[in-house]
Amino acid sequence: MTIQRGAHVRADDEQPPTGHRAVGERRRLALLWSVVAVLAAGGVWVVATSPHQGETATGTPSGDKLQTTAVVAGHPAPPLTESQSFVAERYFPVQRAYEYDGYRARRSAAREGADCAAVQNDKTRNVLADLDCQGWIGVALTRGDQPVISSVTVLRFLDAGAAAKALQTVREKAADFEFTYPEGLFAPAEGVRPMSVTRVELVGHHITLTVSRYLDQRAADAPGSTGSTGSTGSTDKAGEAQELLAFSNRSAAAVAGIPFMWM
Repeated sequence: MTIQRGAHVRADDEQPPTGHRAVGERRRLALLWSVVAVLAAGGVWVVATSPHQGETATGTPSGDKLQTTAVVAGHPAPPLTESQSFVAERYFPVQRAYEYDGYRARRSAAREGADCAAVQNDKTRNVLADLDCQGWIGVALTRGDQPVISSVTVLRFLDAGAAAKALQTVREKAADFEFTYPEGLFAPAEGVRPMSVTRVELVGHHITLTVSRYLDQRAADAPGSTGSTGSTGSTDKAGEAQELLAFSNRSAAAVAGIPFMWM
């Protein structure tokens, strides 16, 4: 008996027709890209993480397995409070040139703090206790054309009334506040009283304390200073030295008050 074998079945006869499936795949892809385009045009991107994903992109364990996170493009960050933004770089940027009525200087040091006792020479006794001082900024302004430095301390108070109440105390205790020195310059030896000019002004709910000295921190009783006695020439030089300090002090104080004038 002869057994006849059936006709050979081709490989492509074993696969289902693919024409309709390919068309369907292309339609689904086109629809997907249309949805992505609409979301992108509206400024919304949706990022989904797998519920089984246990690590972040950096490989560190992720405590929250967030399914979907939406970020709105262009959404502004929450504004900083006044205390958070009360920093030297905001009001006295290092790149700015400080000029006023012929006075030219640059910022040569900066610091700030929330505790007003921290800018006082005696940290154990706060001369502003119970006067609502909310923070401080200290900057050093160094003249480019003259060997003069000015230390500016800005004290921020709860409101204009509190600042006005503290004004007399700051004027009487001006020597109790630290001098902000430029980088590389330190306080003179103990007992040496540098030749200086001081100005304290009320600006809104801020008080500016400006002290100007010479870079060499010459003492008030040194030859050529205002405290020395001698020939007429020495007296004239002393007067010129004092006048230069006074001019620098007035100008630095004006520069210090400008950022807070309309606050």
